[in-house]
Amino acid sequence: MIRVLLVDDQALLRAGLRMILENADDMDVVGEANDGAAAVTLAADAAPDVILMDIRMPEVDGLEATRRIRASLPDGPRILILTTFDLDEYVYSALRCGASGFLLKDTLAADLLSAIRVVARGDAIVAPPITRRLIERHIGTSGDPLPRTEAELRVLTDREREVLELIARGLSNAEIAGRLFLTEGTVKGHVSRILTKLGLRDRVQAVILSYECGLVRPGA
Repeated sequence: MIRVLLVDDQALLRAGLRMILENADDMDVVGEANDGAAAVTLAADAAPDVILMDIRMPEVDGLEATRRIRASLPDGPRILILTTFDLDEYVYSALRCGASGFLLKDTLAADLLSAIRVVARGDAIVAPPITRRLIERHIGTSGDPLPRTEAELRVLTDREREVLELIARGLSNAEIAGRLFLTEGTVKGHVSRILTKLGLRDRVQAVILSYECGLVRPGA
């Protein structure tokens, strides 16, 4: 069973999410929190596999809660940010804090369940074009210097750099395999080595690193 924690300050939304998840044979809602502070406590006490985290909440928001959970439980639950996209300006920061991706609040039930299963098995949600637009919006637009340099990519082979660039452009393993005329198993091997060499947790971090190092340029 995939243990899920729901975090949102709207009780009605939490009730709707709970109903969807409890109708799935492989999921169990282990708790609910109405703010980020409660989420941090429940993340430790309830030991969820996945947290659905609203980003806009009073007191402690989803961004700060994500930061605290990842700091205190580095090998703990995967975090999916719930966002309205146009209104949320902190999604990129949340990804950098360790979130495994994000979902729109109007995501279809089947897609929500699929996304939870994806992150529960250690992958991340980076493929939708809306994800790339969010990352492109925030990379290099804050006025702060980018924290990574292209020199960090020198540990990769030419093929691994090529695969990393396609990951950053939002392609799935199957799509990368078709583009490079490789088997999907070979691509999975490349992805695993890329993450290991660069010290990254998942594909979300790989996407962010690619933009920050300049391997892929916003708007390109």
